[in-house]
Formats: sequence, structure tokens, C-alpha cells
Amino acid sequence: MYDFLVCCFSTTPKNLSSVETAVPSKRNWNSIPLPHRTVPDPKGHDLDFINVAYSHLVHSSWDKLENLAIGLTPFRIKHILLKIKKDYVLSLEFFNWVEEKCPNFHTLETHSIILHILTNNRKFKSAETILKKIVVSGSIDLPSRLFDAILYSYRVCDSSPRVFDSLFRTFAYLKKCRYATDTFCQMKDYGFYPTVESCNAYLSSLIDLDRMDIALAFYREMRRCRIPSNVYTLNLVMCVYCRMGRLEKAGELFREMEIMGLNPTVVSCNTLIAGYCQQGLMDSAIKLKNMMESKGLHLNVVSYNTLIHGFCKEGKLHEANKILTEMKAREVAPNVITYNTLINGYAQVGNSEMGCRLFDEMSSRGIKADILTYNALILGLCKEGKTRKAAYSVKELDKENLVPNSSTFHALILGQCVRKNSEGAFKLYKTMISSGCYPNNHTFTILISTFCKNKDFDGAVEILEEMLELSMVPEAHVLSELYSGLCRYGKEEIAMMLCRDIEARGLMPTGFSECYKSQI
Repeated sequence: MYDFLVCCFSTTPKNLSSVETAVPSKRNWNSIPLPHRTVPDPKGHDLDFINVAYSHLVHSSWDKLENLAIGLTPFRIKHILLKIKKDYVLSLEFFNWVEEKCPNFHTLETHSIILHILTNNRKFKSAETILKKIVVSGSIDLPSRLFDAILYSYRVCDSSPRVFDSLFRTFAYLKKCRYATDTFCQMKDYGFYPTVESCNAYLSSLIDLDRMDIALAFYREMRRCRIPSNVYTLNLVMCVYCRMGRLEKAGELFREMEIMGLNPTVVSCNTLIAGYCQQGLMDSAIKLKNMMESKGLHLNVVSYNTLIHGFCKEGKLHEANKILTEMKAREVAPNVITYNTLINGYAQVGNSEMGCRLFDEMSSRGIKADILTYNALILGLCKEGKTRKAAYSVKELDKENLVPNSSTFHALILGQCVRKNSEGAFKLYKTMISSGCYPNNHTFTILISTFCKNKDFDGAVEILEEMLELSMVPEAHVLSELYSGLCRYGKEEIAMMLCRDIEARGLMPTGFSECYKSQI
């Protein structure tokens, strides 16, 4: 499906600068003429029924209208809506009343008419609510039939292009990328283009779906169609470039904002800072931060948290702490994410004392700790083998109405492994499974390695077999450690059977010593 989407936006714009500001015309000379489908006039009993129903509606005689419900047909509903189309409130009330009384009588035509009425009166949220119900129901062949129904009723309802924009935006919000693309292409055929806000919604959905290739292709198509970008558009495209690791293009776009007459926002700066931090380019991130401040653009909590995370990821805890100090000096209040990032950073380098100090500071500021806070604190303690203090922190979870998760158990198992207590680690592993939490590859690795170090190879084999049942590929180094240990203690046959089983399951790790594999 995504190959199709990329093809739809594969046209490369010619003779355009990297940022386009022209406003597109709603129609162009190459567009297809709008079709005009006549609506048969009501006659006889149909006409009488419609006139009576209309009278009851304009006089708010809903009780009298109830008596007419049995005589409703899709044809009559359509003409009643057309008759009251100038009153969008009454039209929506009648539409909803029909949906309650005779839901099967609503057709694509009646749906399209109410959409025209609502969008003509700029009631876009109401129109999109109806569209979402249609799409979620999945009862019609979307998007072509819905688009056609709206198109053929366009003239009779004296509609505006915003009705198609609402359709495109609804598909974008619902992350229906194929439908959104089809609608965009059909709109272009008739000389209509979505608003920049709707295009931004589509770009945002594509980023959420991790479809950076399609997002970039769509942005190029926006430029080719001369749909004007705003700051939010360029922020999204910068995010795409950063996610793709193309920081030079992101920086170029950032600089071109001012050429367009657009002022970069703090979100623009945060996006680029996050890109630099992701690549470990902390000097560039700090340089951008300083430039922001020199231009009077104040950093927010997201800016500081991003920088702190970047320094922690690089193991530069001193620099991360300096950012926290600066943050407080600038009266930007740290939040739970700030402290969680720092506590976890210190946990990774085995400095539980600093983690505990930050935890106390966090509590004194009235910031409520969450499970991530406790997991980071427990991990720091367990890495230093301080399992009693870690157990005390686990008890605190119940008081705070927090539930231990896989990361909590992983930290506790690590603590026992640091103390070479394979029996305690195994008990925690079993408790973890019975609690509905599941170990990851790293948990299995430290368990197997600890059993091997304690020469408990039977226990190591049991853990490895449970790992294989979950179709996890063991680490090459830990498999080598287990294989060597089994062979060293006269259990070559078990070692060979184990390796054959791993190979049969297709879970043999790359890098596992060839000399071992040659013996299988």
C-alpha cells in the first residue's frame, strides 16, 4: 500500500525553491469540469408528504413529525434536507432524528447533503463527526463512492471546496492514508486543494505511523501544487528530516523560515535540538539553544528535558546536571520527566546516591513520582548490589498505588545477579512470570550468564529453553559461555542437543563461534 502512496506523490517539483509561498488557485485550466446531476422533483404523494413534514419542522412540531416517520423514504428525506438547507441547525436536528428513527434510510446522498449544509455554514467539526461515523462503520466502499456522492450533490447544494477538505482531513485524523491520498488526488483533478491545516494533519499522521518517506513525498507535492506552508508545516517536515537522520536538511529548512517571513517557534527549535541530541551532537544542540536565547526565544521544559536526555544518553551527567541548574535559575519548573531522565542517567552509571538525592529533591518540590521514577531508582540501587534498599523502594510502590512492571522485575533480577545470587534471581524471574510480566532479551541474558558463573548449568539451560519458547534469539556471547561450560563439565551431549534445537528453531545468533557450530 505504501509503495502506491509514494508513487502518488513522486512527481518532483520543477523550478521551485526549497520553500514555496504562493497561494494556489482553487481551479485551474486543466481541471475536470464539475459534473451536474439533476435531482428529480417530487410529485404527488411525495410532494404532499415533503410539504407537510417541512411545515412541522419549521414550527418545531416534532410530535406531529413522529406520526409521519412511517412514511419516510430516502427520496423524501433528501428533498426535506434540500428544502431546509439554509437552516443548518434544523437540518442537523432532522438528520439526527432520521438516524434515530430510520437509520437504514440514510444513504450516501443524504449524508453528502448534510455535509454540504454543515461545511457551507463552517460547522466543520460537526461535518467531521458525521464523516468519522461513516468511515468507522466501514459500510461503504471508501473513498471513491463517498467522494462521488459529495461531488454529484455539490452544485445542487451550492457548496464550497471546504466539503472536500473536511473529507481529506477526516481520513488524515483517522490515519487512513490510502483514503487520504485518493481523496487528495481526486480533489486535484477537479481543481480543489486542501487547506494547509488539513495537510498538516496528514503529515502529522504519517509521522505517527513512521512513514517518513511518504510524508516527505507529500510535502514535495504540496510545494508542487503551491499549497502554502506555515510554521507548523515546516516544523513537521523538520521532524521528518531529523527522524531520517538528515540534519543538514532540517537545519537548512530552519534557516529558510525567516526568508519566508515565518518566525521559528520554540517548537521549531525543540525539533532541531531533539535531532541533534538523537545523533549525539550535543555541541550543535547547545549552540542552537544559545542562539534561541540571543534572539529572545525562551526555552521551555521540553527544550531542557531534551538537552538533559541527550547528555544522559552520552553519559555526560555533569553537563546534564548543569542544564537542570540553569533550568531552575531561569524559573522553568522541572517536571517528572526531568527527574526521571536524570535519575535513570545516574542509575546507568551506577551512582545510586545521586539518584536518591534527586528523588528527594523531586519529592520536596511536590512532584509525584511515577513507576518510571521508582524503576530508575531501583535500577541504580540494584546495579550497586544494594538489594535491601531496592526492596524498600518496591514496598513504596504499593503505598503510591503503583504496580511493578517488567522493568521493575528486570532491575531486581539484575540486583540479585550482581550479588551472584542465581537462586534469588530465579525466584524473582518466576514471580515476574506469575505477575503477568515478561522478561526481555537482556533479562534472559543476565540470568543465563549468572547461572553459568555459579556453575549451575542445568538452571542456565532451563532459562535458555524458556527463552527459546518465546522465539527470542540468545546473545552469541552468552550462548558461547553456556556451551563452553557444559562441555567443560562433561555435558557435551546436552550442549550439542541444545545447539541443534536452537538451529532447528531458526534462532541461532549471528557471531556464534564457528568452531562450536562445526561440532553440531
